[in-house]
Amino acid sequence: MAGVLAVFLVYTAIAGNSTPTLKPSQLAADHPSKVEVEGVVVGKIVGDSHSAGGLRFAVRDLGGKGVAVPVVYHGDTPPPLFATGRSVLVSGRYSGGRVSGTDIVTKCPSKYAPAKTTAAS
Repeated sequence: MAGVLAVFLVYTAIAGNSTPTLKPSQLAADHPSKVEVEGVVVGKIVGDSHSAGGLRFAVRDLGGKGVAVPVVYHGDTPPPLFATGRSVLVSGRYSGGRVSGTDIVTKCPSKYAPAKTTAAS
């Protein structure tokens, strides 16, 4: 019986803490639990992640399509490659039409670009 309980507790801990990864266009409803939003940074980046107002920017679906969702980020200094046009993964909560971010991961575009081929002479 103790083994069954242990398996149940491990399953609940893993399954209960899953964080959905969504595109900005999928954020139509409020998500009181944690979400990860994958998109491209668009528009102007203003503020400071350590200030009361936070670092403010917007993300749009990869490819730049769809509506831009505002992000207010409070946390560590963003990664060095963080900039407008960069693909990012923002972790946080979605409420009131915006993401309250607590973590940002910048994706390196060279890792996702097709390999260059050289023509034989």
